[in-house]
Formats: sequence, C-alpha cells, structure tokens
Amino acid sequence: MASLRRNPGTALTPEWFADIRINAPAVERRAATLPARRSLKKEWQAAWLLNAIRCIDLTTLAGDDTEARVVRLCAKARHPIAPEIAEALGVEGLTTGAVCVYPTMVAAAKRALGNSGIPVASVATGFPAGLMPLDLRLAEIRYAVDQGADEIDIVITRAHVLMGEWAALYDEISAMREACGAARLKAILATGDLKSLTNVAKASHVAMQAGADWIKTSTGKEGVNATLPVSLVMVRAIRDYVAQTGQRVGFKPAGGLRTAKDALNWQVMMNEELGQDWLSPDLFRIGASSLLGDIERQLSHHVTGRYAAAHRQAIA
Repeated sequence: MASLRRNPGTALTPEWFADIRINAPAVERRAATLPARRSLKKEWQAAWLLNAIRCIDLTTLAGDDTEARVVRLCAKARHPIAPEIAEALGVEGLTTGAVCVYPTMVAAAKRALGNSGIPVASVATGFPAGLMPLDLRLAEIRYAVDQGADEIDIVITRAHVLMGEWAALYDEISAMREACGAARLKAILATGDLKSLTNVAKASHVAMQAGADWIKTSTGKEGVNATLPVSLVMVRAIRDYVAQTGQRVGFKPAGGLRTAKDALNWQVMMNEELGQDWLSPDLFRIGASSLLGDIERQLSHHVTGRYAAAHRQAIA
C-alpha cells in the first residue's frame, strides 16, 4: 500500500487504509434494523417517495435497446407520474435525477430531453464486465462524453480488488476520471463480485481517492446487487472520507431496488448515516428501471385510494 497515491488534501494514510477491517456480523445486525427504524405513513411517506423519484437514474441497458425506447424513457423521466397525481400532490416540475443509457444511445437521449435539465448518464468501460483493454475503455468514455453524456458510470477491474492491487485500481480509476473531463464519474464496484465487506470498504476508499463523484454498488447484472449491508459499508466509507478530507462523495445503489419500500429503506439509511444533505440528486442516486412503477402505484393509492393500472405506468 505504500505506493498508493492520494488526491491533494486527503488525510488517509496507506497504513490506515491497510488496517481497514469490517465486522460483517455487526454490519448485518445494523442493516437489519434499518427497515424498522422509521414508520413513514400517509403524507410523510408520499413526500419521501417523491424525493426518491428525484434521485432515480431511470435506466435502460438492454441488448435490444432502440432509439424509440430511449425516447419513451426520456418522456417518462420528464413526467414520471401522471399529471392528475402530480396536481393532487401539489408537485410541479418533478423529474427523475437522470436517464442512464449505453454510449450509442446518448445522443438520442440528449435530443429527447432537450432543455429539461435532466442529465444523461452513460455506462462505459466495457460495461458490465469491464474486461476490455484499458485504452479501449478510455476511448469509450471519451466517445460517450463527445456524444453529450453529463455523467459516466464506469466499472472497475474486479481482479485488482480480489488480488489486493490497490495502486493499480487507483491508477485505473484516475485515468477514467481524466477521460471524463467535465462529466461526473460514478465508480461501479460490482460489490457482488468482491467476496467480502472488507474488500468493498477498501475499494470504496480507493475509488474516492481516485476522484469518483459517486460510488455505486452494482451494474445490476451481477448475481447479487445492492443490499443494505453492502450499502451501509459504502456510506460509512463515505462518512469517514468526508471527515478526513472534507470532500463530499455521492452514493448510488443499483440493482435489486424494485419496490417503494426499498426506496424508503435506502433513504432512511442515507438520512441516518450521512444526513439530509445526502437525500438530494447531487449526492444520492438510485439505479432503477422497474422501481418507478411501484412508487407510482403507491402515490396513486395515496391520492385516490386505488392502485393505477399497470398500462398507465408503462415506459417502453
């Protein structure tokens, strides 16, 4: 670890980093309490669900994606809930936090979103495996940025983590950060592949030191994606990093968040572990495609007493 470089102003020492150890049973116990920590009902629940919508990266990452599907996704991002529900809740200008697509779909998304102010995020770097040569992964980042991407979701080389090659991981993410230019970077750790919570914590710190604007749990393609225990380890790494450096980093759980209850549970965790500042799209994103539909159902029930028909929520 002595060779690991750090961003200017970072107070973490290589020795401190090497000593990171995670007590997995304690993390599991704490995570198990989160769903029961706060009972959110009626207007309070609706407010938290509306905030979750503001933090969603509405996503399509399918092999059969078309420009028409992306256009429909962008229309949903601009108007994520039915007009009559928005009016009943007194909500104006509600949008999702971003739209996330493949690099070849960035230009279509930019056209569809127009002057809405909704950022376009693009996965890159050989998503989801990330096993392309580094120069090709960097070229893919530059291509997505040239197409107009505002944010880049990169994937790391998992082998660097599994083999303890922390300097190599730092160098890789640093090169990706440079390739992003003015675009913001989300570092996907693919936590389901990292084998231990200690590895998750160490990879989180390396990604932040290398310049990640957000750290993200998963591609959504692993066998295990976002879980509360993994998320707890990552947000506590953020908390430690902020305390040491004063630099704020965002968090993005992705994969596995499908219900309105999930959206509430993750927001409760963010609020309790990092505070209300991290309940904004600048610092909290949810990678999701199906989650919005269930949130919409719950908001419809809150307003009308009945659940909206599924066809009213269709995106693509």
